[in-house]
Amino acid sequence: MILWAIAVGALLGLAFGDYDLPGLFVGGFVGFFAGLWLRSAVRSQVAASNEKLLAEVRELVANLPANGAVPLPSTTDAAFASDLAVRDRVAPPVVPPLPVEAPILDRSAELRRIAADFVPAPEPAPEPAAPNFIEVGFDAARNWLLGGNTVVRVGLVILFIGLTFLARYAASAGLFPPELRLALIAAIGTALLVVGFNRRNQQPAFALSLQGAGVATIYLTIFAGFKLFAILPLWPAFALMVVVCALGCALALLQNSQSLAVTSFVGGFAVPILLSNGGGSSVALFGYFTLLSLAVLYIAQARSWRAVNLTGFFFTFGLATLWGVLSYEPSSYATSQAFLIGFVLIYLAAAILYARNTPPRPGTTSNVVDSTLLFGPALAGFGLQAGLVRHLEFGSAFSALCFGALYLVLAAVLMRRGAGKYRLMTECMLAIGVGFVTLAVPLALGAQWTSSVWALEGAGAFWVGSRQARWLPRAFGLLLQLIAALVYFSRIGDGVFALPLANPMFIGGLLVTLPALAIAWWLRRPLPHSGSRWATGYAALEAVLSKPMFLFGFLFWCLTLTLEINRNTPPFEAGKAAQPVFDIGLQRLLTMLAIAVSAWVSAFVGRRASWSVATWPGRATLPLLALTFVAQAFDADHVLRTPDWIIWLAAIAIHYRLLYLGDRDPGDAAVSGLFRATHVGSVWLLTLMLADCLWFWIDKAYLWKTSWGGVVALVSSVAVLMLLAGWAGRANRADALGKRRWPLNPHAVGYFWVAALPLAVLVFLGALVTALLASGNTRPLPYIPLLNPIDLTLALAIGTLMIWRRAVVAAVPTPGGSMWLHGRRALAPLAGLAFIGINTVWLRTAHHYLGVDWSPDALLGNFAVETGLSILWTLLALGLMVTAHRRLKRSMWLTGAALLALVVAKLLLVDQSNAGGGERIVTFIVVGLLMLVVGYFAPLPPKAVEAVPGPVPA
Repeated sequence: MILWAIAVGALLGLAFGDYDLPGLFVGGFVGFFAGLWLRSAVRSQVAASNEKLLAEVRELVANLPANGAVPLPSTTDAAFASDLAVRDRVAPPVVPPLPVEAPILDRSAELRRIAADFVPAPEPAPEPAAPNFIEVGFDAARNWLLGGNTVVRVGLVILFIGLTFLARYAASAGLFPPELRLALIAAIGTALLVVGFNRRNQQPAFALSLQGAGVATIYLTIFAGFKLFAILPLWPAFALMVVVCALGCALALLQNSQSLAVTSFVGGFAVPILLSNGGGSSVALFGYFTLLSLAVLYIAQARSWRAVNLTGFFFTFGLATLWGVLSYEPSSYATSQAFLIGFVLIYLAAAILYARNTPPRPGTTSNVVDSTLLFGPALAGFGLQAGLVRHLEFGSAFSALCFGALYLVLAAVLMRRGAGKYRLMTECMLAIGVGFVTLAVPLALGAQWTSSVWALEGAGAFWVGSRQARWLPRAFGLLLQLIAALVYFSRIGDGVFALPLANPMFIGGLLVTLPALAIAWWLRRPLPHSGSRWATGYAALEAVLSKPMFLFGFLFWCLTLTLEINRNTPPFEAGKAAQPVFDIGLQRLLTMLAIAVSAWVSAFVGRRASWSVATWPGRATLPLLALTFVAQAFDADHVLRTPDWIIWLAAIAIHYRLLYLGDRDPGDAAVSGLFRATHVGSVWLLTLMLADCLWFWIDKAYLWKTSWGGVVALVSSVAVLMLLAGWAGRANRADALGKRRWPLNPHAVGYFWVAALPLAVLVFLGALVTALLASGNTRPLPYIPLLNPIDLTLALAIGTLMIWRRAVVAAVPTPGGSMWLHGRRALAPLAGLAFIGINTVWLRTAHHYLGVDWSPDALLGNFAVETGLSILWTLLALGLMVTAHRRLKRSMWLTGAALLALVVAKLLLVDQSNAGGGERIVTFIVVGLLMLVVGYFAPLPPKAVEAVPGPVPA
């Protein structure tokens, strides 16, 4: 309520004060007290209402008769109870109905219980929710503003802003001579400083606030005298600033006040921001920053004041970066380079001094290291350095070498002088130095420094955070990894490189991949932390980041390999376009092979190091191979082309090797199901690849418009289904499965049932379509009935389906969902397919030898074709009935008889009307003779008779 009152008051003050800052502060100040009063009034009113209600309840309980005899509850009593329930926001008690003939009952105990329910029981206070970072920041600002002497702090803020506005207004209006204006402002600052120093013992907080404001005001005066009015020359102005810096440092050290030092430096760094007009000398600006940074360094050698160090670092490098982006010109290189070197050395020295003055934490031997100051100059400094030397060839490379040499020399010095005291800092500096030396190689070749250095620095920051049990550097390191990846993505495709592997794009991607994998390795186990609320919350997030971080690193490595394989080389002649190293088809295959090999290596490392996530890429090789094959098929490339078949053999070998290793690893049900699905999917992929191999030879022989090309897909499906039925089908019994080798043990059912079922459906439908549509064009060979690709493929398809069904039906235990294959009814579709296939043999024969067009109208309208069909059906009926008679298969004989009846119906209804004299005679004679043969050799078999048991022999 108070915060809302402050916000409303501030908005009203801003509106009534002509949208000026004083109105904002005054309105917020008044709103604070109004919120206090409003909260107190509301609480008083609520307390009074509760007391009144509790008094009524107590009176009701006290008036109960001692003997417990109470009258029946009336309408008024029920209404009163309901009213009480509504007040307390509970459901009114349900009073059970009483018999009319009982006017008085003992209800006192129940009424006391009901009345006790009206008294609200104290509820346990809910646990406060953990504040987020916005609330933490707001609480810190509120504690500074409202803690201690609030009036003084608010007044100082308003005074400082007022002095700034006064200086601007006086300068623009020309009210007073510049010298007088500056003298008045300086006098106010000096008065604040003197009063605050005099009150340092009586009122320390009050005194420190006044001194900080006084130091900032004097800074404002000196800088305005130099930059705005040119009253002070360059060197006297800087000399005065040195005096003020020294004064602020001395006061802070004398009173051991870090807050005064921070206030002094914030005011000092804010002066050029408040009074800047977009112009001025960069030498003056950075000279001013150098003096402030030297003051920071002076304090760092005496006190472990981290806030002071960070204030100087962020202001210095932040404002320097802003100036570099907006105003830097190569003509300012010399002075900018000198100042940048000074900044880096100052804050590196501050980091070393902080480690010297900060003792180790309990349980450790190495002094505490400020990772921000240790890694910050490397990160921010090298970023600025790269911007300064971007116009120089190999400038970034030599800069990286210089940074690496600086950190390595400092590490060597600390190693000799500090022994174990600076062990952690020494290790960090060695890591940074080696990182910069490594980075110099791709930079010398033109690599983009940004992503590489940020990734390396992120890994370094994460490592330091894990060694120091601090969560913030680790979070910062993860953020740098993400930024490095985004920067790398933004630079993809910028260059053309002649050297393989030793080019900026590959080495840059490698330097992003390796830190990400290193962080994933460190995250395998829980890392130590301070135990604070923020650290505990971050630890919960960090506990689930190891696997995503590894996958991020692995995917980035795959991207790096892909870019390397798909890179272009410079043209041999000027004006020509860059040429790819490999053609697009080979690029695709090499990328597939490189990723598969990477997954294999990752799985090997994961098993050796017991790092489960490293084995995950090996589970995704099937989608990799399938996507590559589909892309290759769309480009009309074939597996059997050279050197494609070599790459495919290697990739398939790696894929099955990873499947073998994965089956050996213990896993949960989900992982086992994934591997079973991968085995099944691999069968289907190999079927397509076999078809592609056949299409390759069809393409070589120019047979696409013949039946040789039309049966390719069906032939490949039949071949794979035959392999599954004959090879995996032998392992269809669970009792003998243990004697089989991998992959039949344990995936036999997956092969002969799960993988084979779609292939069986495909074979059946493919055979049906082929039989009905294929004309039997066998060029360059002549068409021979039954000895042509169509008829042979149909026969193989039907035979393979029969063998596969037999393997599934004989399986023990029966595979789930396979019961529809049991029984004779399952043979009906195969019988129908065989009948259609036999008929189309005659149709194709008539097409090729009788010259009948291959169309339904022409074939069915030709009497020779109709005659042949009648004779063929009669022969089929004859065969069925004779076989049925010999095997005593009554149902088979009836099927043949039905077919024979169909022939008779066809003779009478179709052939009779369409046939000519000679043809009609031939048809009727042949069919009649065949029917006589059937009647003589294959009469109807008798029904099955149960055997009657005879006498048992003695």
